[in-house]
Amino acid sequence: MDAPARLRILGTGCHHPAQRVASTVFDTRLGLAPGSSEAATGVAMRGIAGDDETASWMAARAADAALQAAGIDGSALDAIVSTCAVMEQPIPCQAALVQRALGLGGSGIPAFDINATCLGFLVALDLVAASIAAGRYRRVLVVASEVPSRGLRADDPVTAPLFGDGAAAVVLGAAAPTEDSALLAWRMETFAEGADACRIRGGGTRIAPGDPRNDDRDAYRFEMDGPATFRMAGRRLPRLLVQLLGAAGLTLDDIDCVVPHQASGGGLDRIVQALRLPEARTVRILGEHGNQVAASLPHALHHAIDAGRLQRGQTCLLLGTGAGLSVGGAVLRY
Repeated sequence: MDAPARLRILGTGCHHPAQRVASTVFDTRLGLAPGSSEAATGVAMRGIAGDDETASWMAARAADAALQAAGIDGSALDAIVSTCAVMEQPIPCQAALVQRALGLGGSGIPAFDINATCLGFLVALDLVAASIAAGRYRRVLVVASEVPSRGLRADDPVTAPLFGDGAAAVVLGAAAPTEDSALLAWRMETFAEGADACRIRGGGTRIAPGDPRNDDRDAYRFEMDGPATFRMAGRRLPRLLVQLLGAAGLTLDDIDCVVPHQASGGGLDRIVQALRLPEARTVRILGEHGNQVAASLPHALHHAIDAGRLQRGQTCLLLGTGAGLSVGGAVLRY
């Protein structure tokens, strides 16, 4: 068993873009029969960020809600961590832009990014828990804000109807001696043999914007081999779940709430079936929000807490996959 890390979720929040787009819009655009996009992806509606809803602005709105729920002011934070998969701009880090959007631009609060694509929030949980245990931080804001709609091929029937924009935030702190909140176990594995299954090829130093040697505009769009991703994840997740529950000293029957990454409708169904997850205790928000990339897990966690599906003292299993290909999970006592 792992030694529990005394970690407490002090508050959560999210931001939903004002614009909502139904999957029937994609049916019309792609020349498909009505209902085809929803049937293929499991997504009925999603938020699409407006021109004035930048990733950092949305992150700050989600952070405001999380700070209010935690009952603390932003100036009391010891660090701001952004876990987005695709940043608003390459430099500076997105956490710095979030700090400024929160009105804390002169605060000196450390701000930095963690990028593990869809698993960024899980990685932040582990690293923040370790930093809090070491006495380096007391209260840390973790945000994930994504605008995937700007990086999709409009004519791709696989990805265009699947993703949605949005932001989520969590304030983390140390659990008091009288509180039993804890990070009970954490696991992550990466298998780079699947690195090409989910990718954006351009935008970095290999295929740089404006490079006259490259005129492939699709290099800057998201590409996904869904079947390959699900096959690889399906092989890796069962063993990881066994290890994760063993490290926590629990069984699935002991888990009160399951929060999976909202990858796709079919992906969620296959994970639930393959891992024999309790459907009644599994959180699904994909249908109303789409796949929000790194914001998916913290948004689903916020929903579980806000809806009363996860209450103090109960255990929560977070589980997902990310580009890389990575699989990961965490067990929390909320």
